[in-house]
Amino acid sequence: MIKSNKWVVLFTGLLSASCSAPKGEYNIDSVASEKGTEVFQSDWDNIAQNYEFPKWYMDSKFGIFIHWGLYAVPAYGNEWYARYMYIEGSNEFKHHLEAWGKQTEFGYKDFIPLFTADKFNADEWAMLCKEAGARYVVPVAEHHDGFAMYNSDLNPWNAVKMGPKRDIIGDLKEAFEKQGLIFGLSSHKAENAWFYNGGMKFASDVRDATNTLYGRRYDDEVYTEDFAREWLAHTYELVTKYKPRLFWFDWTVNNSVLMPYFNRFLAYYYNNALDWGEGVVVNTKQGYPTNIQVWDVERGKAGAMMQFPWQTDTFVGTKSWGYISDEVYKQPQQIVHDLIDIVSKNGNLLLNIAPKADGTIPEAQKDILLSIGKWLKVNGEAIYGTYCWKKYGEGKTQSAKGSFTDNDATPYVASDIRFTTKDNSFYAISLGWSEQDIVIKSLTPEVMNDAEILEVSMLGTNEKIQWMKTDEGLRVSFPSQKPCEFAYVFKISFNKMIGQNLKL
Repeated sequence: MIKSNKWVVLFTGLLSASCSAPKGEYNIDSVASEKGTEVFQSDWDNIAQNYEFPKWYMDSKFGIFIHWGLYAVPAYGNEWYARYMYIEGSNEFKHHLEAWGKQTEFGYKDFIPLFTADKFNADEWAMLCKEAGARYVVPVAEHHDGFAMYNSDLNPWNAVKMGPKRDIIGDLKEAFEKQGLIFGLSSHKAENAWFYNGGMKFASDVRDATNTLYGRRYDDEVYTEDFAREWLAHTYELVTKYKPRLFWFDWTVNNSVLMPYFNRFLAYYYNNALDWGEGVVVNTKQGYPTNIQVWDVERGKAGAMMQFPWQTDTFVGTKSWGYISDEVYKQPQQIVHDLIDIVSKNGNLLLNIAPKADGTIPEAQKDILLSIGKWLKVNGEAIYGTYCWKKYGEGKTQSAKGSFTDNDATPYVASDIRFTTKDNSFYAISLGWSEQDIVIKSLTPEVMNDAEILEVSMLGTNEKIQWMKTDEGLRVSFPSQKPCEFAYVFKISFNKMIGQNLKL
């Protein structure tokens, strides 16, 4: 355990904290686990030889991301409020002046006493995520703003000592795991090093070097060895204290200064996971091989099937990752369509929600999650535990690909179909409804070869599905009644597996 220093916190209108965090007892020059395991070393070849993507992750397909922190108090702009409120001319700067007063008199730190989380109920959150059909949940442990939502011995600006006065991450871990959900977390501490540099021009609280909430105030995306060592100690603390089975990072961990330390983190985390007897996952956006961690695409998708598991992270809304009062939300159909497309390409969907400052989840977000869960109760067989086929699907409608491309819904029709497989079952998921027959053109006699179709059905209905083999493909009819609100799954049962899939 780390020996924590005693920090004196004074609320006199302005909140201040000591400058130097305790160093702790983490040996960040070592990659050995707490028990001394050193199978993994901090080089990519070694990690690739020893790492396996865990089955729980590949089977889960759907997780929930949770952005909740101080930025929920102003609830304006987006979760970068802490940065933009100090950048003159920005909308957040102007809003802050109008709503809260001058930045020199009311700084970001002054939101802490207002962040009481008085209606926060971890068990309610966990039950909602379970009902939504998620298999893993990833709350943010610390965002760019530097306020830790966990019981940190290294960061005195945390939710146990201030604000809610409770270990939010610890409470969520207990609640999620009680519901059988896999617990992960994310850390954005790397971005904290430069996040507040706009306030150095005028804001006395940002210029106060003793105030460690505001990071190093470096120039944008500039890092030093000293900060890299600090960052690594904080990640070691999270691994040791909370044992997350997924660890998500934002983009700057690919920085050339941070990268050697991130490689050290990978080895340390994977070595600890061996001691736990658990498979674990790391998510990064760019810069790292896709066979040693999971490539994550922010608010977008891969355009093709990927050899290794990958992930989309996106939000139920379109404007912000954190709660804002004027959010514009997506329709559940759009999110389910994206989930299907992603799974057909060997990916997972990590869908973000954003609670209010008091700890309640907005009704609009709840409704979206429950709609997704309702669809998965009917059709989850075609999602959970499935594998890609030799192609991800067919159809003329092209969906957007790449980061920051998923705000607008893709206008799919019934002939836009995505494929998944499980044992001898082949799932053809039509992304639209049709009163007419459709042809699954990928299932030609040549492709099916000598495989025999035992049955064609649609998940969610007992109505008999009419089907016929043709030279153009397998012709199938829709039932007279829709079994769900959107995306309809034809289950084609063969006497043996057809073609090749990524499981093999």
